[in-house]
Amino acid sequence: MRRALLEPYQHQRSAIHRLLAAVKVGGALAFVLAIVLLPRAAWTAYAAGATLLLLLAWLSRIPPAALARRLLLVEPFALGVALLSLLQPNGLMIFAAALTKSTLCLFCMVLLSSTTRFSALLRVLWRIRVPSLLVTTLALMHRYLFVLVDEAGRMTRARRSRTFSRDRASAWRSSASVIAHLFVRSSERAERIYAAMCARGWKT
Repeated sequence: MRRALLEPYQHQRSAIHRLLAAVKVGGALAFVLAIVLLPRAAWTAYAAGATLLLLLAWLSRIPPAALARRLLLVEPFALGVALLSLLQPNGLMIFAAALTKSTLCLFCMVLLSSTTRFSALLRVLWRIRVPSLLVTTLALMHRYLFVLVDEAGRMTRARRSRTFSRDRASAWRSSASVIAHLFVRSSERAERIYAAMCARGWKT
């Protein structure tokens, strides 16, 4: 699960992988915008969009199980947003449309990240003049996310090796302690990295 979230790219020799990153990013943004602007009851258009994504997924030669697993990992976010619509009048119809739109958009992003390297995506953002500070922040976040996940794993294992009680309250306290210490260590690491970058001439 950790690898699926942090390293979504899967190398394959396919026409989709060989496309320019700018073309894929532009197509993905156009698809997401079109889905968002569709009326709620445009089920035929939703089906056409899903068919297009499935065709692209087939052309990418990525195993369907891998794409489905990544989509299921992010689907709770779409479900959580869509559930809020149940509180409105005609909420069931709004819920179905919101969940369908969100799922299609997420599947599009999963397909994009699975066929395009993150470094290529950053180069596209740089070329279209996205603020350099934002691009640098995304690059650093992607680089140090692996470090934080590994450190969280080491802290969790260390905490478990020193914990002999298995009741739920102790587990929650242990998790809260790991999260708190990880936040403190992350802040300290960020300050050290920023100081090192400034010492090497980096400017905001």
